[in-house]
This record gives sequence, structure tokens and C-alpha cells, in this order.
Amino acid sequence: MDRTHLITVVSEKVLLAIIGVATCIAAGQHLYSMYLSMQIILADLFLLFIFTEILAMVAAFYSSKRIPVTLPIIIAITALCRLIVMQNKDMDALIIIAEASAVIILAGAAYIMSLKDKLSLEKLRDKQE
Repeated sequence: MDRTHLITVVSEKVLLAIIGVATCIAAGQHLYSMYLSMQIILADLFLLFIFTEILAMVAAFYSSKRIPVTLPIIIAITALCRLIVMQNKDMDALIIIAEASAVIILAGAAYIMSLKDKLSLEKLRDKQE
């Protein structure tokens, strides 16, 4: 393994570890603020779900040495849904339609990518047999 590749691999693992720790800290801070306010709203649950998805993405990398493309797409969908839920009733309808359209486009992309992954796994099984 050459030096550049080693630096890349180590940097990748260190940065993902930092992302994992920072996500846990952010989730803890958010849970603490929810406790202090004694109120849980839907936007809070969406944010906790985003934290969980980020941790799942870090764990997926450490277990398989790759990040499935669908995970960041799902995180983006969740973030957009959180934005839609948090908006007040005075928001321009076109903005809400644009955000909802982005959710639909991302959902389609996640579906297509999951089909691609399924086909790749089938090809891998065929090669092994």
C-alpha cells in the first residue's frame, strides 16, 4: 500500500469517527434541549431520525468499507420533510411545492439506486456460482 493511499484511508476513518462522535454530541444536546423545554414536536423527531441515519451511514462504512448511495439520499429526504413540517402557514405555496417535488425526485432516485444495488448483488452471486 503506497503512502498516499494509506493517508487517504486513515483520513477517511478519522473523519468518519469525528462525524460519528459529533453526531452523538449533537443528538445529546438536542435531547437535553427537548428535556428542558418539556416539549417534543414532530420536527424534533425528524432531527433525531436524521442523527440516527448519519450514525447508520458511519456504521455502514466501517462494516462494509463503502457508503451506500441510498443513505445520503434518505437523509436528504428526511431533512426536506423536516423543513416542510417546520414551515408556518404563511409560506409561499410554490416553495412548499418545490420542496415536495424534491422529495419525490429523491425518493425516485433512492428507488432506482436500490434496484441498481439489487442487480449488482445478483451479478455478484452469479459470478460466485
